[in-house]
Amino acid sequence: MKLLASLTAVTILSTFTFAEELWVTYPGGEGPGKGKHVVLLAGDEEYRSEEALPQLGKILSQRHGFKCTVLFSINKASGNIDPNAGDNEPGMEALDSADCVITSLRFRKWPDDQAKHFADYYAAGKPLIGLRTSTHAFNGIAKGSPYEKWNWNNKEWAGGFGRQVFGETWVAHHGNHKAEATRGIIEEASKDDAILRGVKDIFGTTDVYTANPMADSKILVRGQVLVGMKPTDAPVVGKKNEPMQPIVWTREHKNDAGKTNKVLCTTMGAATDLENEDLRRLIVNAVYSFTGLEVPQKADVAIVGEFTPHMYGFNGYTKGVKPEDHALKK
Repeated sequence: MKLLASLTAVTILSTFTFAEELWVTYPGGEGPGKGKHVVLLAGDEEYRSEEALPQLGKILSQRHGFKCTVLFSINKASGNIDPNAGDNEPGMEALDSADCVITSLRFRKWPDDQAKHFADYYAAGKPLIGLRTSTHAFNGIAKGSPYEKWNWNNKEWAGGFGRQVFGETWVAHHGNHKAEATRGIIEEASKDDAILRGVKDIFGTTDVYTANPMADSKILVRGQVLVGMKPTDAPVVGKKNEPMQPIVWTREHKNDAGKTNKVLCTTMGAATDLENEDLRRLIVNAVYSFTGLEVPQKADVAIVGEFTPHMYGFNGYTKGVKPEDHALKK
């Protein structure tokens, strides 16, 4: 009996230890965000969200006091971060205490027990910030699932979660992928929006997406297509920039539960895009605004620790990385 009890204790401890390693938490500290919890959902095969969101979590926690939990797509066999594991995002229970959620998702097909936490958060009318491919966050959710309508190409809930909630689904590459970068041009009518406070110079190596946000959307930034991949490159001449496509917008979405979600969506957000200070600042500003805090005049978004993001591309993620590898260095 003693041997059996010992073996049981070891099994429980091993399971608990393994589970703890499937996400990373950055404790909140002193700062305006103290007492508020931001959950960041990484899960796309292409744009290195598994590198981008830990850095955003570090900035929000270390510079502004928010507690941040970053969840990843995890290989069930190895426990490693695997963006191709679209059916497993452990730790979704963190959403139960979240005040704000940032998503960087693409074609996820979470099982119902994981998706339910996201559905409950959404139904409660809490805020959502979606980066890049979050316009087409879900694909392949099983027929008959209560969350089937989230799929990006859903016909009944046209465009799925992306279109109905974030304001747009996947349409097309507007700029030339991996050849024509993006310069952000602030919409004149929105220049005084608090989310744009301290934001002047947005650039990213991702291309502009074709986007026609829902009519109730407020466009904050448009994307100028550049002839190359450097911030000093000139804009493309012609129809690609006539007019420029929206790349950042906000909206208020009334959900099926009768609650209203504050939403920000940007078609930028690859890890390499987040090398741009003002794009980081825009996202941090949105967290402040959506959690009821006064947006700083110029939020501190200095990089925490090392941040050397890899160029985006399918199957370009670093193999063998565990969530704990993104923990704050002592």
